[in-house]
Order: sequence, then C-alpha cells, then structure tokens
Amino acid sequence: VLVADKNMQFALQGALGRPQSLGTRPLTWEIRPHMGRDGGVRTSGADVLACDAGRFSHALMLLDFHGCGHEERETSLTLEEKLDDQLQLVWGARAKSIVIAPEVDIWLWGTDSALHEALHWSAEESIRDWLRHRGFKFDAAGKPLQPKEAMEAVCRAQKRPRSSAIYERITRRVSLQHCTDQTFQRLRAQLLGWFAP
Repeated sequence: VLVADKNMQFALQGALGRPQSLGTRPLTWEIRPHMGRDGGVRTSGADVLACDAGRFSHALMLLDFHGCGHEERETSLTLEEKLDDQLQLVWGARAKSIVIAPEVDIWLWGTDSALHEALHWSAEESIRDWLRHRGFKFDAAGKPLQPKEAMEAVCRAQKRPRSSAIYERITRRVSLQHCTDQTFQRLRAQLLGWFAP
C-alpha cells in the first residue's frame, strides 16, 4: 500500500487490522508513505508501485484530493480513474487507487462514542456539539466539512498533539461496516472483491 503520509498510514493500519469488521479474511500488508505526499502519489505513485508488482499479490494507492494539486482541474473520481488506468498497465486488476475527498481525516468521524473513547473526551457536550458551538459546519451524514481542522481543534481542546497514533486509535474503534464515506466504501468493496472470507 502506497499512501501520502503517516496519518493515512496509521488510519489504514487501524482499519486493515480489523478483517472481521471489514468483512475480509485476515490480511498481511506493507504500507509505505510517499516522500512527495499527495502530489507525489498522484504524479509518480503508479511508477513506485510498478517496482513491487512481483513482490505482492495486490496493491493500493491512496491520496487526499485536497492538496494533491489537481483540485481545480478535475473531480476526485476522474483523477481516481486516471490513476487506476496507470496502475492497470502493470498490475491489471490487482491494483486500485483511492482518492479520498476531501482528505483522510473524514474517515475519523464515526460515532461520538468511538471518538470520545479514542480521544479521551471529557467535556459534557459531545464533540460534534462542541464543534458546532465553535462555528464548524457538518454535512448530512454528521461529518465536518473541514475534517482536518475539526480534528485539530478537538486535539487542541484536549491539550493533545494531533499525532498519527490518534488516527489508528480511532480507526480501531469506529464502525467500518457502517461508514458512510464513499471513498471508504470503495476501498472496502475492493478489499472484499480481492479478499472475501
């Protein structure tokens, strides 16, 4: 798995470590962050993964749409299709790209109980209510429109640094079967297609 940064790496580790929640058989994997972050994955990720086509049965390539350098040129889905085409030149159907819109932080916003536990939230009001009182807006699924900034605000309130370990701690607790994020649903569907029980 080639990812854009350590936050994405740790979020994915937390999810992949829960095969029953994903609905897959147990998996083994190797995750590497790209030195060039989101833009680097976009421009050279398929070439980087091509070198490993003989070592692994499958490959995933993940990047955030926000910050990849193509937000003004195309949609996240059209970029994902282009990257899939690049991967398929070497891997065929054994590889998939996932362009996360807007960014991986959106995957962290599951149930309040999972967030409260993972972040050791101690305030009486819920995290989402606390954020609403500070001007954050939410979509119909209850996810903040600015997921990274919302997580940063919560971490500051808890006097905790926003570290990659938080991403793994949350993805080890949130529901993976009920996640409403379309990019996560595409990732889960691909894993189920490759690694059904």
